[in-house]
Amino acid sequence: MPESEGRAVEAAVEGELRLLDPEVRASAELLAAQLHPDYVEFGRSGRRWNRAEIIAALTAEDARVARPITASGMTGVRLAPDVVHLTFDTDNNGRLAHRSSLWRRTDDGWLLYFHQATPFTALPSDPLPQDG
Repeated sequence: MPESEGRAVEAAVEGELRLLDPEVRASAELLAAQLHPDYVEFGRSGRRWNRAEIIAALTAEDARVARPITASGMTGVRLAPDVVHLTFDTDNNGRLAHRSSLWRRTDDGWLLYFHQATPFTALPSDPLPQDG
């Protein structure tokens, strides 16, 4: 992977991991700093969310997670000079999802532009991918 592509993917991965941090997820200000103004998400429930809706939902008092969300198998590729695509799996207290994110470089840095989650059930013979 060329050095500049590696830095772009690294920046997107760092941003994605910040968004999984319970402290960030509890703060409208910290979330807003990571989400592109035109952000759209197709959640694991199938619902379509815009930036304001997802910030309100994640920062609601009853949205706080008991355990941190864990990510595994995160990989990324730079699709264009200012666009990175990440894929990974998450486990949120036993709720598993395949995830796909598009990150765009802006004047404010790398921001999450689009995210999609698809629920799945791990089969005993098909464990979650490991990082690395």
